[in-house]
Amino acid sequence: MRIILPKLSPSLLAISAALLVTAQIGAGGSVPSQIPQALLSPFTPLPSSFQADARPALVELGRMLYYDPRLSRDRTISCNSCHALDQYGVDHQPVSTGVGGQHGDRNSPTVYNAAPQVAQFWDGRARDLEDQATAPILNPIEMAMPSDHVVVDVLRAIPAYVEAFQRAFPGSPDPVSFPNVAKALGAFERGLVTPSRWDDFLRGEASALTDAEKAGFLKFVTLGCSKCHEGTLIGGTSFRKLGVYKKFPDSRDIGRFKITHNADDKMFFKVPTLRNIAMTAPYLHNGTIATLEQTVVTMGKYQLDKKLKDEDVALIIAWLKSLTGNIPADYIRQPALP
Repeated sequence: MRIILPKLSPSLLAISAALLVTAQIGAGGSVPSQIPQALLSPFTPLPSSFQADARPALVELGRMLYYDPRLSRDRTISCNSCHALDQYGVDHQPVSTGVGGQHGDRNSPTVYNAAPQVAQFWDGRARDLEDQATAPILNPIEMAMPSDHVVVDVLRAIPAYVEAFQRAFPGSPDPVSFPNVAKALGAFERGLVTPSRWDDFLRGEASALTDAEKAGFLKFVTLGCSKCHEGTLIGGTSFRKLGVYKKFPDSRDIGRFKITHNADDKMFFKVPTLRNIAMTAPYLHNGTIATLEQTVVTMGKYQLDKKLKDEDVALIIAWLKSLTGNIPADYIRQPALP
């Protein structure tokens, strides 16, 4: 007798394929060299750049501004101070230190692979890199410049900067301007891309991942982590509530509600990209979790309502480490400042 199975939706097919492969692994079988395409379809490899405008003069100006502490009130803090490019774009502090030793209340997210995210900052208050880039310069507890006019005055007082702005914005009647500072920083940051072995795997190189890493990806999908973390960045595309199944123990920071004043946005934060996650501790919006292991356990408890097994955590972390990319050493070289 022939059995006719019901037609499954793409999502159910993906889940079915994942469960089948996971069952094979659990029964002592080997991980297939090719993971079912239905599971990989929500993920795409990184492009070589997110550049909207790759003019060398504009990018070079942005590189100088990124490293220049003279954009802070006491000339001690640069963009790179809190987003160190040789440290995967973070400073490894729970919260960063600004002018005068002041501290904010949120962890500094990585600037790598940030350009295509749904918005910038944990609460999404900046629509894009250009909107985000100059906000810390004027933030009173970060770089603390008193106004955009003061920033422009500082730059106009440095002849080599005036020339650099003229090269970056040829034909502009007023090249040294605060909006142009944002454009230059954004142009530089759009080139901060870190391709990894995961991208090689997505492009068809099956041997780019180990069996343990492939098994970790399958665990990641079947447990439900990919409901929030998917796409090219494996995150960064949505805002989700922290504490879906249980109230998150630290709810002093109520997330997007501070911006939208919409009660439905309480405890909603931007889902972070998981690229380079093994290199960007500490974790969460407030930097309160020191290790990746504890972060995975915590997400299982509060976001998935699951107590993850130690072996599952280990497999997931094995895969997460495959997302560690290559820092573009030449691109992030520290320039000679004017």
